[in-house]
Amino acid sequence: MLFLERLGRRPFVIAECVNHNGSLDLARRLIDAAVQAGADAVKFQSFHASELATPSAAKARYQAKRDPETESQLEMLKKLELAPEDFRALAAHCGGRATFLSTAFDPAYLDFLVGKLAMPLVKIASGEITNGPLLLHAARTGRPILLSTGMSSLDEIGRALALLAFGYLQPAATRPTRSALDALFASTDARKILRDNVALLQCVTEYPCPVEQANLRAMQTLEQVFGLDVGYSDHTSGAAVAVAAASLGASVIEKHLTLDRKLPGPDHAASLEPSEFAAMVAGIRDACAALGDGIKRPSTAELPNRPVARRSLVAARPVAAGEAFSPENLAARRPGTGISPMEFWDRIGQPARRAYAAEEPIDP
Repeated sequence: MLFLERLGRRPFVIAECVNHNGSLDLARRLIDAAVQAGADAVKFQSFHASELATPSAAKARYQAKRDPETESQLEMLKKLELAPEDFRALAAHCGGRATFLSTAFDPAYLDFLVGKLAMPLVKIASGEITNGPLLLHAARTGRPILLSTGMSSLDEIGRALALLAFGYLQPAATRPTRSALDALFASTDARKILRDNVALLQCVTEYPCPVEQANLRAMQTLEQVFGLDVGYSDHTSGAAVAVAAASLGASVIEKHLTLDRKLPGPDHAASLEPSEFAAMVAGIRDACAALGDGIKRPSTAELPNRPVARRSLVAARPVAAGEAFSPENLAARRPGTGISPMEFWDRIGQPARRAYAAEEPIDP
C-alpha cells in the first residue's frame, strides 16, 4: 500500500479514540494519551446518528451488557455524536503529532473529512463493508483505504474490493453493474490500483473478542487470496494478540484506547488504558524488530561469543612428536579459537608434527 510505504513505519499503529462519551474535552485528552503512548495515528468516528440507525434498531449484545438502560441504538449513538466543528478542533489539537483520522459513516462526513480536514486515509468500518454507495464514494475520493473485514466472508470482501476498484478507475457517471464489476475486478488495472491503495484488516466484531476467536491466521489468508497488505483491528482484552499480529507481519494495527475502563459507554471494556497502550506499542515495535530480514547468519551481537561457546581440538593427554593422533589423545575443549572439532576424523591417524602437553590446542 503506497500510503504506508510513504510513512515508512510498519506496523502503523492506530489508537481508536471513540471512548470520548460525546465530550470534546475527553476526546482531546485521548489524543494526548495516544501521542504519549507512541501511536502513529488517532482515529475517531464521524456520523449523524439519525442517518446511521433507525429508532427501532437494537443495540449489540455487548452494548446492552455494558449499558443496561432501555435505550435504542439511536439514542445511544446520539450521546456519542460529535459535530463537524468538533472534528476540526480535534484535528487542530492533534497538530501533526500523529495522523488524524476518523471513520466516516456517510458521504457528507467523508467529504468533510477529506475535503476540509485533508484526511490522508479513509477507514471503512466492518459494518459498512456491504454499504455499496459508501464504498464507491470512498474510492472516488482518491484516498487510500483501510477496509475492516469483521463479520465478512471472502466473497463479501471480494465484492467490496471490486466496488472500490471500480470507484478508483471509472468515471463518476459510470454505473457499477454486477457484470461491469466482475469484468473490472479480473483486470490487471484493478489488481494494481487495489494493491497500491487498499489494505485489509482482520477483525472480529465483538467487544471484547474472545482470544480464541481472534483468528490471526486469517490475515495470511487475506493476503494470499487478494494480494493486498493486511493488518489487524484488535478487540481482544489486553495487548498480547496485537503484539502477536505484529509478529505475523501486520502492516496496520488498530486498538481502542480509553482513559479509564470503568467509564460508562459501550467500548471502554474492550480498550486499553494509556499505560497499557504504551506497553502494547513498545511490544509491537519489539516484535517487528525481532522479525529481522529472514537471512540465517551469525548476528553481530553473537559473534564475540562464538570463540567462547565453541570448542577446538586439543591434546587429551601428552602427545609425543610423531605419535599418531587417535580418539584417545584428541579431545574438544573451549575456547573455539583453534581447529574446529568438525576436523576430528581428518586428524585421526596423522602424526603429530611436534610434542603437545595435555590440553594444548592442536596446531592448524
